[in-house]
Amino acid sequence: MNDLEKNKPETEGQERHIQENTNFARIEPYTHPAGGWGALLSVARNLKRQEVFAKGSITLMNINQPTGFDCPGCAWPEKKDTHAFNFCENGAKAVAFEATSKRVTPEFFAHHTVSWLAEQNDFYLEDLGRLTDPIRYDAATDKYVPISWDDAFKLIAQHLQALDHPDQAAFYTSGRASNEAAFLYQLFVRSYGTNNFPDCSNMCHETTSIGLQDSIGLGKGTVTLDDFDQADTVFSFGHNPGTNHPRMLGTLREVSRRGGNIIAINPIKERGLERFQDPQAAIEMMTNGSTPISRFYFQPKIGGDYALLLGMMKHLHEWDKQAILAGKMGIFDRQYIAENTVGFDEMLKEVDRTEWRDIYQYSGLSPENLESIAKMFCESERSIFCWGMGITQHRHGTANVHMLANLLLAKGQIGRPGAGLCPVRGHSNVQGDRTMGINELPSAKMLDDIDRVFNIKSPRKHGYGVVETIKAMYEGAVKVFIALGGNFAVATPDTPYTQEALKRCSLVVNIATKLNRSHLVCGKDALVLPCLGRTELDKQLKGNQAISVEDSMSNVHLSAGRNEPASKNLLSEPDIVARMAEATLPDSKIKWRWYVEDYDRIRDSIEEVFEEFKDFNGRAYQPGGFHLIHPANVKVWNTPVGKAQFLITPLSQVYNDQENQFSAQYTKSKVYTLMTIRSHDQYNTTLYGLDDRYRGVFGQRRVLFINQQDIDEAGFVADQWVDIESVFSDGVKRVVKSFRIVPYNIPSGSLAAYYPETNPLVALSSHDQYAKIPASKSVPVILHAGDAPEHFNLFTEVDPENAEKKVET
Repeated sequence: MNDLEKNKPETEGQERHIQENTNFARIEPYTHPAGGWGALLSVARNLKRQEVFAKGSITLMNINQPTGFDCPGCAWPEKKDTHAFNFCENGAKAVAFEATSKRVTPEFFAHHTVSWLAEQNDFYLEDLGRLTDPIRYDAATDKYVPISWDDAFKLIAQHLQALDHPDQAAFYTSGRASNEAAFLYQLFVRSYGTNNFPDCSNMCHETTSIGLQDSIGLGKGTVTLDDFDQADTVFSFGHNPGTNHPRMLGTLREVSRRGGNIIAINPIKERGLERFQDPQAAIEMMTNGSTPISRFYFQPKIGGDYALLLGMMKHLHEWDKQAILAGKMGIFDRQYIAENTVGFDEMLKEVDRTEWRDIYQYSGLSPENLESIAKMFCESERSIFCWGMGITQHRHGTANVHMLANLLLAKGQIGRPGAGLCPVRGHSNVQGDRTMGINELPSAKMLDDIDRVFNIKSPRKHGYGVVETIKAMYEGAVKVFIALGGNFAVATPDTPYTQEALKRCSLVVNIATKLNRSHLVCGKDALVLPCLGRTELDKQLKGNQAISVEDSMSNVHLSAGRNEPASKNLLSEPDIVARMAEATLPDSKIKWRWYVEDYDRIRDSIEEVFEEFKDFNGRAYQPGGFHLIHPANVKVWNTPVGKAQFLITPLSQVYNDQENQFSAQYTKSKVYTLMTIRSHDQYNTTLYGLDDRYRGVFGQRRVLFINQQDIDEAGFVADQWVDIESVFSDGVKRVVKSFRIVPYNIPSGSLAAYYPETNPLVALSSHDQYAKIPASKSVPVILHAGDAPEHFNLFTEVDPENAEKKVET
């Protein structure tokens, strides 16, 4: 299945043009493996582009080191035995763009209106450099103007104190925020009186958190890196580690080289799941070799994962019955099931009721391929299930996660070395923020513990997540929006509606290191507050400080930057939060600024609230930090019934809901299923360039990946420009224009295109039933012949009337 051909590396002559323009944009096959020389040259180009070739190279030596800083990119954990070059290509891009020598000063804003900046593309905004001073939007001049820190905090306090109720404010968190900042943030907000905590996890792995909480009692993965050393088989469902978590490829490479099986299950072929050339493997680099990653690669149609997983269980069930009838040991681990679970027999009854023809139809896989997947899982004594947004961002995302847990529970492979659940999270501390209490649905126990330690009365009413916050802002129920990082205005679905919702707020505050499009979507009043980055020294009264993060495998460790701050007028995130709290809550007994003098004090209070953080400082200062034990790994199941639960949703319910998103009478055109994806020069909504090297796309982003058969049947041709229209039953017209057709290895009926350009197509009402994650991986769309774009600025082709139509959630 894997191509072992040795390929030549990219050369410097392949330098890409950084402006998106049809004269320079091109599509050409990329035949090299993931990583390798292409990655090294990309790192060098980005360091040069950010004018930090020497400084950036030194900074990279400190990334993911025991006494260095945690990568501001993904949440993949570090090995215990770290080496000098413990970073990947996209982590290096994140560091280069943070450590950049470029600056966005008040003088810059004096010469540029917000309206003009809004016409520029997102790469232009990111490439401008670091913010240096707090600024306030002046509607009279349509410009940002300087404001002092004290006046900024007074303004925030005035707006928050003027609200009729604390629930009229919402407090967003990006997964980049540290444990210390997140803990102070939730303490401030609950002291203020609300649980309105929209969080980036509401758009990515909330289905994982809720699904695993339902199934095994805690919404986190169960494996560590050590388990990959013992696994027989690693299943990769719906994610692209080569771009989104490149350091994961090093782990998968080791599994492959020792003879373990890696099974990729993903609608679109991704280079990182096929072959990897490790830049740190001298022999591979010198011989231009590579290591095969996936032994087998299966391509279900978009959204077909639930049918695939249920089909795997149906095969196991049939083989189990056959084995027992033959007097052999069954497939299922019945002792484990009896001692640790409930609901097994009820689940099997639903499996029995499901017809094979429906499983094949909805999965898009042949009977032979589905049986092969099930057989490989059946024969594996130690299996790891890894997954990303391809599992979670559906209307049935929680049901997908339930089925992943069901399969491993049925074989007793949760709590077994070398086996378990591995959700691959994005932001470097998105899991830690949740652990620290950034949760719109807090448990009563956590609130009781917070109140006990701080002598406050936290609100018990559950708050708004992302979807509810957008709707509440649009309808006037939320009037103040504060964002601790992120790019809310474009990361969210239904872009025109969301941006109109933000504009209706009385105050929008963004805490950030770099300028992004959200800062250009102003409420009636708006602030941008610049903060320190991960790479920078954080000097407080008691000396240089370290923050902490929790990676995707529940490892907690410290992070301390070494670079001088980009500006003398920057504050750390904990300091900004503390000063907001102090200004807003003048009668609070909490010593907000005292905490910021020494972050050890924050960690001492975290330890008092969360029992799993006992001796937080003592353990955090050990090299590599410490691991938070997952209760399921010691057979403790914190579910309402005290055991793990088998949970299943009927197949017909899952896919009838999917199809009911649009009316059959709404359109006579062929309806495709679109998934939104990242390019390789992208981290979430941050653009580091305009290339998608592994997919052969250069100098452009408005492309549509489509099966050649679908191109032919629709009467289109490669390189033709088309408009994409989503066809939800709410009647709102959502169209993005001028996307270039790119034939690609993707199942018929399935499409892929980059976000945030396609986020305007995602209806706010289209989300998972339980977690309310936007269904960005299953958008029903039709295609129209379009025109070549006059320019490539984001969102300018979207129908502005879209924002004026009410979307029911």
